[in-house]
Amino acid sequence: MKVLKDILYKVAIESVKGSTDVAIQKIEFDSRKVEANDVFVAIRGSLSDGHDYIEKAIQLGAKAIICDTLPANAVENVTYIQVKDTNSALAFMAANYFEDPSSKLKLVGVTGTNGKTTIASLLFQLFQKAGFKVGLLSTVKIVVDETEYPATHTTPDSLTINHYLNEMVEAGVTHCFMEVSSHGIHQKRTEALHFVGGIFTNLSHDHLDYHPTFAEYRDVKKSFFDSLPKSAFVLTNIDDKNGAVMLQNTAAKKLTYALKSYADYRAQILESQLSGLLLKVNDNEVWVKLIGTFNAYNVLAIYGTAVELGIDSLEALRLLSDLESVSGRFQYIVSDGGITAVVDYAHTPDALDNVLKTINDIRTKNEQLITVVGCGGNRDKTKRPIMAKIASDLSDKAVLTSDNPRNEDPEVILDEMEQGVEPHNYKKMLRITDRKQAIKTACQLAEAKDIILIAGKGHETYQEINGVRHHFDDMETIKEILKQLNK
Repeated sequence: MKVLKDILYKVAIESVKGSTDVAIQKIEFDSRKVEANDVFVAIRGSLSDGHDYIEKAIQLGAKAIICDTLPANAVENVTYIQVKDTNSALAFMAANYFEDPSSKLKLVGVTGTNGKTTIASLLFQLFQKAGFKVGLLSTVKIVVDETEYPATHTTPDSLTINHYLNEMVEAGVTHCFMEVSSHGIHQKRTEALHFVGGIFTNLSHDHLDYHPTFAEYRDVKKSFFDSLPKSAFVLTNIDDKNGAVMLQNTAAKKLTYALKSYADYRAQILESQLSGLLLKVNDNEVWVKLIGTFNAYNVLAIYGTAVELGIDSLEALRLLSDLESVSGRFQYIVSDGGITAVVDYAHTPDALDNVLKTINDIRTKNEQLITVVGCGGNRDKTKRPIMAKIASDLSDKAVLTSDNPRNEDPEVILDEMEQGVEPHNYKKMLRITDRKQAIKTACQLAEAKDIILIAGKGHETYQEINGVRHHFDDMETIKEILKQLNK
């Protein structure tokens, strides 16, 4: 049990009704999970407002209520705390409840449109190989030293973050690498955390279903770096036009990485193959098992972070050469019939463009490049025609299909994608709504030495249709189909 007044430290309180000297069992923001002696935090979400469930929370036993608007009728023996922002309050309360776990380890946040998962996951891998106990909070999974948990959001809610950070501290973890999404920053989920470093990857078209403008999306990312203390470092991709913006108002140590510009950490691509990259990193050559220019940037971010966290520069390069690619990020197989199949999470225009250009740079052009791509439902609609245009422009054949249609009609999504296909590309475009059938068609069209890219879902092992998640794994599906076809 905790005392309410102790977990309110640093919370911006506007008024108090009742006593703060009450024992609290736990914090909840989902009224359905409230039990006796809990404190309920009323969060205003995009789909529902926690203030509507205050009465239900009290009926279930809530001893205290945190809200930004006090209810008209107060219940006796219940404490009401009016705060300026309940998201912010939840962040500080969660940190206080778990006794500020982020201050007890070295927490590094990775933000940007593309590359977050790869960088966070490979930093986790590198520091494990260096002999540290490490934690990971990513889109793919949450890891506490050797124990894995499933991930549900890129940046979990404040309670979940602090719960796992506390587990990490108890397990003796010294370093944690965390993906930081624009949603997470905007909803104050990272506000009460102590970061020793922040990495900026790049910024391109994404999440404009959530952020009204690109400028707001950029500024939300920037606010993460603005909040870092003087003792932390910022490592930014200075080749990205928004890289310098992230450094404008931060008090942290400013560091840069680049392939094209002068930077603290810089690299030159000496060789690029499907098996990996030969890079010259700050005057030293290193071979890595990662593919493409976009991964050269990721390697630099990983290398720079490792050095800033105290790993010897040559040792960091040795460890880099031993890293394995992340699930669903440019994962490829070569079938018995000589067809190369690539599965990648590319679900933004920039990411798809990067992956296709990487394949086109490596291939001989004596083979076909067949791309299977879809766009998610209930997400940013403006990128749909752009994704289809990129796929049809940069592939020999483009198969438009479903991604996670969620609650939208997949045919409508494909209609909107198809609008981006240029008339001269119509003849090389196919439209197949069923994703498995689309992958099968791509396999049937492919011959020896051809390359099939399946983009958009990467590591995901489900397809969400009308609110129901059905098992679906792109890599598993294409392996099965190629085997059936004996290709």
